Amino acid sequence: MQYVKIPNERIAVLVGKNGATKESIEKKTNTKISVTDTSVSVVGAAIDEWVAKDVVLAIGRGFSPENALRLLKENNTIEILRIGDIARSKNDLDRLKGRIIGEGGKTRKTIEEMTGCSVSVYGKTAAIIGLADDVYTAKEAIVKLLDGAQHTSVYKFLEKKRVEGKPMIL
Repeated sequence: MQYVKIPNERIAVLVGKNGATKESIEKKTNTKISVTDTSVSVVGAAIDEWVAKDVVLAIGRGFSPENALRLLKENNTIEILRIGDIARSKNDLDRLKGRIIGEGGKTRKTIEEMTGCSVSVYGKTAAIIGLADDVYTAKEAIVKLLDGAQHTSVYKFLEKKRVEGKPMIL
């Protein structure tokens, strides 16, 4: 049995309309999910529990159920960065989150498009879902932003990584 704590306001997203989302996750992962307050328990075969736990965790970190279900695909993973650990105040946390999101969501969207990952900034965390190598690249970009790098230099870094990742055509 796996346990996950998720914020109270994300429980409704996990359960879905008439329990449809929870039921869908249960069917796709071959598990049974129980919700009590902010604690979620997942029961099933070990590997199924692990995957379902990650899907629940992703929903708890602000992802839509559709994006969270990307974790069912082989080689997809989730990485959670705790922004709250480096922020010195509420204003600092808001500023750091704003650097990741960008004006009108531009920076987050650019990171997603250049890496093929999904990015969610929620509460005191930033979370990334995608293929392991792509998640690592997106994480590097976000860490650079948190360290104060210029947005343009982060975009150039992402472009360089994208070009490096393309196979050479002879």
